[in-house]
Amino acid sequence: MNPEESQTPESIDQWLEQIQQNPTVEEQDKPPAELVLETEAPSPSVDNAQPDYANFEPILAGTEAENSTVESTDELVTPLPAESEDNSLATLAQQRLADLQHTEEALKAEIANLQVSYNNLQKQVNETQTALGRLVQESLVQLEQRKQALQISVEQLERRQERIRNEMRTTFAGTSQDLAIRVQGFKDYLTGSLQDLASAAEQLQLAPIVTERREKPAVKEVKLVETQPGIPQFAQQQFQDTTKQIRRLIDQYRSQPDYYGPAWQLRRTFEPVHAERVSNWFFNQGGRGALRTMGSRLQNILITSAVISILHKLYGERVRTLVLANTPERLGEWRRGLQDCLGIGRPDFGPDRGVVLFETSNALAQKADRLVKANQLPLIVMDDSEEQISLALLQFPLWLAFAPDPKTVKNNYDDDF
Repeated sequence: MNPEESQTPESIDQWLEQIQQNPTVEEQDKPPAELVLETEAPSPSVDNAQPDYANFEPILAGTEAENSTVESTDELVTPLPAESEDNSLATLAQQRLADLQHTEEALKAEIANLQVSYNNLQKQVNETQTALGRLVQESLVQLEQRKQALQISVEQLERRQERIRNEMRTTFAGTSQDLAIRVQGFKDYLTGSLQDLASAAEQLQLAPIVTERREKPAVKEVKLVETQPGIPQFAQQQFQDTTKQIRRLIDQYRSQPDYYGPAWQLRRTFEPVHAERVSNWFFNQGGRGALRTMGSRLQNILITSAVISILHKLYGERVRTLVLANTPERLGEWRRGLQDCLGIGRPDFGPDRGVVLFETSNALAQKADRLVKANQLPLIVMDDSEEQISLALLQFPLWLAFAPDPKTVKNNYDDDF
């Protein structure tokens, strides 16, 4: 008995079910006509199969043929898993490709957006650079214009400074000299006239009563001279006692200015040219003379303030300053300048104060005469705007006149004509 014949009906039924569930590759490869013929042929039903042991031999013979067929179909069915793997790989590849295409589209859209943003930023940067360059250029132009304007102003100030220095350094040898010559000539004329008058009076044959009347005024004159010992006589020898003190004060004002000193003391910077003018007025002119103007009323006020400060150191409150100027505006400048240079205030200006301001020489002469009679020491100061000096002012012991610049006088004379 063959081993194939020992198979049970159950194994045959299982084999038939496997054949029905797994059609062979040969059946798949057959043309549709053959498949139709096979389907039309009656197939034995598994349920109707009855175990017919009599027919086992032909069935077993058929099973051997079928087993050979199954072996051949197994050989053909074995490559099916490889094809399924290829199909799954193709599906995965297609899905991966679709994902990559989607990612590519997203990246392209993002790149397009970034490109637009970049273009906008580049445009803004270009506009900003253009605006910044224009702003820098305009600023440079403005700075250059300001630099040129400042250079012009500096040059003008330097020329003005040089002109003022030249005027300050220039010694007075014109108008002041002429004025001094005229004053000295008038003085000589008065002296000679008085001497001639005295000689003529001595030669007259007068009665004794007239002689007594003539002798009495001489006695009064002697008394007048004796009753005024405090009036400074700068030209006499006793003035040399105060020379050192005056020089010391001038040096102090020049080298050690005190900007916060007491009232009636000079509080401003005192240059050598100012010291030279003050020394000349004290020591060469004896406190009675004219100085050439400094070209500025403020400079003249500075020199006058130094003189007033020194006289207050020497004679105290006896000194009364009388300022003569022909307009209220000039008198206002003198008042403000003296306040600034001497540290005094408005209460120090007035008829009975330390400084009195006048517009006319007659009123000033009357005030000075009253001060002399009251044993005071008037200092007469005449502004450079005064073209003529009253002879009544020259009789007082202290007077300071500022002579105008000859060029200015000439220009005014040309304007009048």
